[in-house]
Amino acid sequence: MSVSNPILKFFLSLLYPLALLWDGIYRLRRFLYTYDFIESKKFQVPIISVGNLTFGGTGKTPVTIWLSEYLNQQNKRVMILSRGYKGNLEKGSGILRSGKKLGFNPFEYGDEALLLVRRLKDAVVVVGRKRKENLDFYFNKENPDVVILDDGHQHLKLKRDLNIVLFDALMSTDRYKVAPLGYMREGFSALRDADLIIIGRASQAPKKQLDKLVTLVNKHCNPNVHFAYMDYKPTGFFGSSYDLNLKPEEIHGKKVICVAGIASPESFFNLVESMGADVIDRLSFPDHYFFSVEEVKEILDRAAREDALVITTEKDIVKIRRIIDDPRLLYLEIQVNFLEGKEKALEIISQAIEN
Repeated sequence: MSVSNPILKFFLSLLYPLALLWDGIYRLRRFLYTYDFIESKKFQVPIISVGNLTFGGTGKTPVTIWLSEYLNQQNKRVMILSRGYKGNLEKGSGILRSGKKLGFNPFEYGDEALLLVRRLKDAVVVVGRKRKENLDFYFNKENPDVVILDDGHQHLKLKRDLNIVLFDALMSTDRYKVAPLGYMREGFSALRDADLIIIGRASQAPKKQLDKLVTLVNKHCNPNVHFAYMDYKPTGFFGSSYDLNLKPEEIHGKKVICVAGIASPESFFNLVESMGADVIDRLSFPDHYFFSVEEVKEILDRAAREDALVITTEKDIVKIRRIIDDPRLLYLEIQVNFLEGKEKALEIISQAIEN
């Protein structure tokens, strides 16, 4: 629908004051924390924030995994502060330690926390939206070398040594307006606190769209901000017991039903299809969706009729495996693959953790 449409113009005119109010509140909030009108706590170890300005997925979890693995390679013990979105402990606190036998319930901890602690070798994941209080409580018990604030750009109660801000190259620049006019939970003025910008799915976006996004973002950043560009590399298709079932190239020609309860399901569907799979259906569910037994059985019954595999995401499998186990149900594991700017990004991260 064109913006010249009088009905749409009237509707947008009603939303515009709300967007101004929303943006103003966030600007004021950031100002008060920046200039210490509201206390922001500094800890004795480096804190790195991985966040974004938009609602939904920009690759925070894969980047947090990549960052944690790099820090482990530098002999740093990592603590990740995660909200535990939609888990029962979101309003309280809980802790997960890597290397332990996993029997944790995603209904308690949320899907992202379980994904993180399963993938990492030496890390603890602390769940709960009161992240400053949780860090206070668990810090001396765990003695981490570095703290990662997952989805942390708007969480200003903790002072950070490095702010990493993520963008999705596939999201149209027309959507970069503050809610409710657009998809931003905070305006571009918040980029003044960014130290490292990572553009995700960069190889999938048309060059014109990518350049437009970079230009838009860059004009709001400090001059010394570094840009890095990444995509996702499939590592294999795994069963619900986390055993490798198919190598990436072995999905070629196989009939699959794709199932995703994530913020950007189309990118997942397109990735599976780009690997040569015969995608006969794409089933989308809300982000952080908790599947029912009946829903999963219905999908598996159809897969049996079609002689197809069911492919889901790594974030979804931690919930689905709690309710059903079936050899036709696989998940795609991915890892961050930098296209440009990786070495400089690592240099910036290294400087932050050594200061």
